Amino acid sequence: VQLQASGGGLVQAGGSLRLSCVASGRIFRTYVMAWFRQAPGKEREFVAAISWRTSFTAYADSVKGRLTISRDNYKNTVYLQMNSLKPEDTAVYYCAADPRWILGRQDYDYWGQGTLVTVSS
Repeated sequence: VQLQASGGGLVQAGGSLRLSCVASGRIFRTYVMAWFRQAPGKEREFVAAISWRTSFTAYADSVKGRLTISRDNYKNTVYLQMNSLKPEDTAVYYCAADPRWILGRQDYDYWGQGTLVTVSS
């Protein structure tokens, strides 16, 4: 599986962005998809995840109510809709894929290359 993330950019606080992550390979539909982020000088952290069959979702407390993860299995794509962005959301955002639901861990099998989101105050 190869993952290609896109959609990052510069946005003012309070604005919105939508990130996309396209996965190659037919097994995408059976994989858990997740977004992580890494801010400058900080460790990578979990943002959101979505299961493959029921589309069950999980979010970090810091993004609940503002960021929404979704997936389109026909397009092999997972999205992260980001609303009400804050300067502290500035980070490189990575998508990841794994056949397991491993909430709280970062040992996903596959990772995308990251897309930079910068939120100005």
